[in-house]
Amino acid sequence: MRLAIFAVLVLLFDLYAFQAIRTLASGWPVLARNISYALYWLIPLAFMSWLGLSAADVTDGWPKATTTLLRTFFFIAYVSKLLIAGILLIDDLRRLSVLAYQYFSTGGELQTGRSRFLTQLGLLLGAVPFVSLIYGVLRNPYRYRLFRERVRVAQLPEALEGLKIVQISDIHSGSFLHKEPVRNAVDLINAQEPDLVFFTGDLVNNKADEAQPFVDVFDKIRAKHGVFSVLGNHDYGDYVRWEKEADKLANMELLEDTHRRLGWQLLRNEHRSIQINGEPVAIIGVENYSAHPRFPKYGDLKQASAGTEQAKLQLLLSHDPSHWEEEVVREFKNIALTFSGHTHGMQFGVEIPGWFKWSPIKYVYKQWAGLYQREQQYLYVNRGLGYLGYPGRVGILPEVTLIELTKA
Repeated sequence: MRLAIFAVLVLLFDLYAFQAIRTLASGWPVLARNISYALYWLIPLAFMSWLGLSAADVTDGWPKATTTLLRTFFFIAYVSKLLIAGILLIDDLRRLSVLAYQYFSTGGELQTGRSRFLTQLGLLLGAVPFVSLIYGVLRNPYRYRLFRERVRVAQLPEALEGLKIVQISDIHSGSFLHKEPVRNAVDLINAQEPDLVFFTGDLVNNKADEAQPFVDVFDKIRAKHGVFSVLGNHDYGDYVRWEKEADKLANMELLEDTHRRLGWQLLRNEHRSIQINGEPVAIIGVENYSAHPRFPKYGDLKQASAGTEQAKLQLLLSHDPSHWEEEVVREFKNIALTFSGHTHGMQFGVEIPGWFKWSPIKYVYKQWAGLYQREQQYLYVNRGLGYLGYPGRVGILPEVTLIELTKA
């Protein structure tokens, strides 16, 4: 019954948005008009068919890529129609005002039609997300981009001049529809010949088994002095309804074992002191710590950094960038550079390197992509290697970061 009610509401919505097509095509030749009508109604027909098949569990055996792309296409189509319907509603309010004015002022024949201009505007606005979001799915999920930054660190030892660090974040392996293109990211990482590689959380969406098909991809990452990692908010299994607490614990054990098999040193509120060219470097990793109440605060930076005082270079891996202003720059002045991810740059925005950078996520996170500085401390927020939800990117491409340290 609920499915039937939902289907009726969707069809009513489709019928309303269809008025834009009718108005635009009113002067077209019959064949062209009929073709435009057929193309419009093909999407609702396909959507209703898909809903029916899903309700009957027919789609359960379909390939993951097929179901994901179908779901995404329908989402894009109806987001676009929502914009069209919004402009039509404005036009209807205009028409109602004109009718009321005509009725009370003249008392004559009431005449008002749809605004062709507003109809065209609605279709144009609807076309923007339709075209851009589909392009983002077809072109950008595996279009890895290398971001380079030179960071000037105060009192950097001479032996650490030119230290190269590659950062990746937010793999979300459960979202990938294809495996082979992901190898291009690993090739890009290794081509930088990094001294260190940092992974700043969210290896999976929900469960550790999502990462298993990609172990033989990411275990090829190489760094002269090691690969280090931390957990992100999605790695804890907090978004799954586990039948037993033991299942959740087993999931975390599998995730930790996956990091070991990858050759990554997972840091859970702890640090590693390593020697690079004779100089001690402290690599600190905290569990997820967020200033936003909807995300957990598992991190304990005091515990993680205890014993790092002698290191002239302290580097922090912390998944959520809000941790930086919340605690790092206030209480841990010796941490030169913090590496974060989490935001994905919302996978949507406009970015012209060196000139302009915007995404809706900036209204949620003050630091959301790229390099930030507060006095002598830095934060770098990686835009993410994978994707979550929407299987693509528009304007904000998947990122591999290369940071080279130099003395201030």
